[in-house]
Amino acid sequence: MGDVRSIGEIRGRFQAACEDELPELIDAYEKDERAGVQKMIEGARKRLEALERERVRIEKLRFYEEQYGECEYICGIDEVGRGPLAGPVVAGAVILPKGCRILYINDSKQLSEKKREELYQVIQEKALACAVGYATPERIDEINILQATYEAMRDAIDKLTPQPDILLNDAVTIPGVSVRQVPIIKGDAKSITIGAASILAKVVRDRLMVEYDKVFPQYDFAGNKGYGSAAHIQALKKYGPTPIHRKSFIKNFVDP
Repeated sequence: MGDVRSIGEIRGRFQAACEDELPELIDAYEKDERAGVQKMIEGARKRLEALERERVRIEKLRFYEEQYGECEYICGIDEVGRGPLAGPVVAGAVILPKGCRILYINDSKQLSEKKREELYQVIQEKALACAVGYATPERIDEINILQATYEAMRDAIDKLTPQPDILLNDAVTIPGVSVRQVPIIKGDAKSITIGAASILAKVVRDRLMVEYDKVFPQYDFAGNKGYGSAAHIQALKKYGPTPIHRKSFIKNFVDP
């Protein structure tokens, strides 16, 4: 056998290899009869099978982008933060290039924080345009969470350059928008652009809540992101509301 590397050296090569390099490594070592090497080859083949499944999933995630492919700029819209007791509602808007395929995009709630952060960077690099819109806790109290969500979405859309030709929305139809809209139930798990918008909004809002945690450490905003966890509600009752609490959301727990 030409290559007499140790199992440790071979393991290092497999671990460092990207998916595109795995077929060559498998070919190089598939005749190595050592059990450890064969186990690595089996693992590499499983990685390639998983990659192929992901590619198939992403093709399905492009169904709406293909359906409305006559439109030059297809924008996905989604929001994060309708349910929390504190912090803003944040909307994401993303226009991806025609034919764009970003593996592992999904509904942001289905992804780990680490994967969301990784995908956020890829989306920022590949998107033709992306933007986030906000509605503050004060605005949520003033006009209600649904209207504030629409306002945050319009804010995100207005910031886009170029402006979209069509909007793929997660379930809603946004009032006051002249652009053609397609509401898709559970769209963040059915459309690659809505999924990208979901990730964008989630990462931006989570980062913001981590910063708020430094200002108001008693509430563990870094951990609960403003949602009504038991510990958050307990802190709310003990310390009272902060300026970023939504008064209309906390009246069942404390006097706002």
